[in-house]
Amino acid sequence: MALRKDILLWLGLLGLCAAYLQGGLNKLLDFPGAVAEAAHFGLPLPTLVAAATILLELGASLLILTGRLRWAGALALAAFTLAATLIANRYWELPPGQERFMTANAFHEHLGLAGAFLLVALWSRQRS
Repeated sequence: MALRKDILLWLGLLGLCAAYLQGGLNKLLDFPGAVAEAAHFGLPLPTLVAAATILLELGASLLILTGRLRWAGALALAAFTLAATLIANRYWELPPGQERFMTANAFHEHLGLAGAFLLVALWSRQRS
């Protein structure tokens, strides 16, 4: 029973980290595209931002999945997700319509991810 619970926990954490693992790997495999994405959002030093994003997405995900400093990885991804959401999903600046609707949905979905990472951090700290 404990093994089944551990497997389900790890699968849940994998699902939570999946977008960050995929995003980090895609950016790593297409670094010029990652730099272009950072530049598109007007971020300063886009090459440095792209490299830091890759390191954060992959590194924090691995901390969560391995259980080593899980709380730190979860806090890092919560903060990153909130910051990225505020930069990339500014739905309130869009006119009413389909694009605003889709961007608002993405904004709120990412708030949910950030909240889930905060819960993982809290739960992880309480267990240790």
